[in-house]
Amino acid sequence: MNTITMTDIIDTVEERVILVGVQKSDAENMEESLDELAELVKTAGAYPVGRLVQNREKIHPGTYIGTGKIEELRGLIAALSANGVVCDDELSPAQMNNLERELQIKVMDRTLLILDIFAAHAVTSEGKIQVELAQLRYRAQRLSGLGASLSRLGGGIGTRGPGEKKLETDRRLIRTRISALKEELRQVEKHRELIRKGRSRGNLKTAAIVGYTNAGKSTLLNALTGAEVLSEDKLFATLDPTTRLLPLPQGGQILLTDTVGFINKLPHHLIDAFRSTLEEAKYADYIIHVVDAGNPHAEMQMHTVYDTLHELGALNHTIITLFNKQDLPEVSSLRDFRADHSLKISAKTGSGLSELKELLEKILSENMVYIERVFPYNDAGLIQLIRTSGKLIEEEYTEQGIAVKAEVPMEIYYRVGSA
Repeated sequence: MNTITMTDIIDTVEERVILVGVQKSDAENMEESLDELAELVKTAGAYPVGRLVQNREKIHPGTYIGTGKIEELRGLIAALSANGVVCDDELSPAQMNNLERELQIKVMDRTLLILDIFAAHAVTSEGKIQVELAQLRYRAQRLSGLGASLSRLGGGIGTRGPGEKKLETDRRLIRTRISALKEELRQVEKHRELIRKGRSRGNLKTAAIVGYTNAGKSTLLNALTGAEVLSEDKLFATLDPTTRLLPLPQGGQILLTDTVGFINKLPHHLIDAFRSTLEEAKYADYIIHVVDAGNPHAEMQMHTVYDTLHELGALNHTIITLFNKQDLPEVSSLRDFRADHSLKISAKTGSGLSELKELLEKILSENMVYIERVFPYNDAGLIQLIRTSGKLIEEEYTEQGIAVKAEVPMEIYYRVGSA
């Protein structure tokens, strides 16, 4: 006979949440931000049933919104039968505790929501370490102020994933666990660095695919390389970077790496936790910036991507911007003045992908040097280096050796360019 636990019962309760935001200036587009927050809520498995916005010069230090708005929110909760509130900014421990006491309802913030989604989508050991580290840092700051919210029973947003182990754990144990996770992450980063150096020795160029979450990065990688990366119409469908080799039409090759999606108001400690993953963009030779041209907030999303790239120190690369989802009935007419090249594509239908491959080959060839040389037969291994790192145009076996015409990158010219 199966036993039904309290957690099972709570997990079946539909989470109906009200979105709350504070607009501090006319320049802020709060509706756009709350639209995105609603998508995050849906991705986490809950239902946004209403929203409330307060215009204030600054966020209330004690309760996020003012006393009058708390009364209005209390009425909205009753009218809509809501059982949760999600605030559009990161709340301090005092703000979260005070709001929960005033409203007698679960209160969450944007950071907790993103962490919850990350916990659900982390697959590899690195992803799980990064998520748990970010969760513990978030909770360590709140041990003294969260009160009831740290001992919430069972399911729902903010209670899942590697970081859910004994939320009542004291600060000392959390610090110990954080130290252990940091060491694990350092080992993972060392391994990633060895992989990068191996690629560098192979003289293969790399391009990092970056973009706002749900812009179509994984779909693009799948379409170009058959990578079979999880691709869903959800925010943060994939967290873990995937690298695949892309053969180009004229014989060239390039490595493509998918990266975690960027998002507006991504907290700094999340960027810190995922830095080793995000830095795939920093160490790549080229940046492929994927934009969801069908999203009405595409301009804001492009700005967020560039801000994050700037923070990572990854703006000193050749940037190719791809205005994706051209298969949709309505797409925005966009331009990216910061990109070196831009194309309109549909990763879903394959439209524009042949032009992308041609562009990549052209960019790679800009760093190439033409050589004509006869290699002695005992140096035949160098021809394989040309095949993998450059472009072998002509090869002829003669009495003197192998006569080769080729284009090679500057990085290997000193090894193959002269007898």
